[in-house]
Amino acid sequence: MATKKKAVATGNIEARLSALRADIAALQGDMKGLYGDVSEVASERAALAMKSAEDIADRAVALAEEAAKEGKELALEYKEEAEEWAEENAEELRTHVRAQPLTSLLIAGGVGAFLGAIFLSRR
Repeated sequence: MATKKKAVATGNIEARLSALRADIAALQGDMKGLYGDVSEVASERAALAMKSAEDIADRAVALAEEAAKEGKELALEYKEEAEEWAEENAEELRTHVRAQPLTSLLIAGGVGAFLGAIFLSRR
């Protein structure tokens, strides 16, 4: 009878081992599926992050273009104002220079010497 019990016990162990192997195989399959799910979720999150970054970059480019356009318009306004001022005051300046040429020449020379001294002292 001991041999029969041993054979039954060995068969029982084999059955348990077989069941355990099947459980481990199922667990491995579940782990692979879980890895695939996690990988898919991570890929979706990465895609969302990239989309968000692209949206932010697009908005930044649009803001930069708008600021450049406004800056260009403002510079054009200042240029036009400077041209108008120069045209308005050019004739008056010519009149003063024609009336007092020597004084105008000395003033221009003094201003030139002053600016030259400032720029040369910076070197």
